[in-house]
Amino acid sequence: MSNFALTLGKVIESYIDLRCTLGCTFRKQAATLHAFGQYVEAGQHDGPLTQDLALEFVMSRGGTTTGRARRYGVLRRFADYLSVFDTNTQILDPRALPSTRAVPPPRIPSDEELGRLMFAPRNISPDRPLRGQTLMTLVGLLASTGLRSGEALRLDRADVDLGEGVLQVRRTKFRKDRLVPLHATALAALRAYARARDTAFAQPQCPAFFVSTRGCRLSKAALYTAFHKACSLAGLDDGRCRSLRPHDMRHRFATARLAAWHRESRDVQVLLPLLATYLGHVRYNDTAYYITGTAELLGLAAARAFTDEGGVS
Repeated sequence: MSNFALTLGKVIESYIDLRCTLGCTFRKQAATLHAFGQYVEAGQHDGPLTQDLALEFVMSRGGTTTGRARRYGVLRRFADYLSVFDTNTQILDPRALPSTRAVPPPRIPSDEELGRLMFAPRNISPDRPLRGQTLMTLVGLLASTGLRSGEALRLDRADVDLGEGVLQVRRTKFRKDRLVPLHATALAALRAYARARDTAFAQPQCPAFFVSTRGCRLSKAALYTAFHKACSLAGLDDGRCRSLRPHDMRHRFATARLAAWHRESRDVQVLLPLLATYLGHVRYNDTAYYITGTAELLGLAAARAFTDEGGVS
């Protein structure tokens, strides 16, 4: 067995353990990685992991176009992790073997991109400032709480406790109500929005917390239209990446929370059920769907695993 195959096998096991600690259901992906390790061993490949090697393995397995794309995606994400231990590892091109799956993977905006997106609504309708403030407040709320966009739009004034800083989220996807505590900055933004809304509409036309420029409940269509316009103004819709969606804020929240816990050296396994409860999930597998293995999150988790275990042995 080559040194590369030996090291690769150990890193594969480390990566599988890591993804499982992040709450991922990883059986099929683990099988793909084990098969890749066996492929490298059988072919006596001496490394490093390259684009060509990944594609050779994927194409050797046969199957459907979608199946090949999924296997390639598993290797592409694993390559990001392997590069922590082997700097000669190539970063695999996500466009080399595109998937035909209907649901696109999430796009996680960086802090800098989120800041631009938060500022952009001010320029959407200068003559109707409440429209921009509504979107700015909504984007901030989605990013800071991980609410589904539908849950935020269904909030009534009575559901938002501006004194205690708690949301009562009703009629959720799983028909369970839940309480969502707010960060102080989110609470301040909601208070400011409520003042602006009540100034514009002294006599409420409906119980909705977030309203349109006509004073009625803001619709999902109106949110998406304004959101995509803000993305364009913020330079986030230039055609180089998939368009950002409001629902991506939920993915960002879950991923950012795990990254923060790793930076704080917290026991992530103990805290994961809290994240599931906060997001309103019945099963933890539903929460795992939102945890995206970004380069930052994998790097933090890998660094902790490397430190805790004294390196991959």
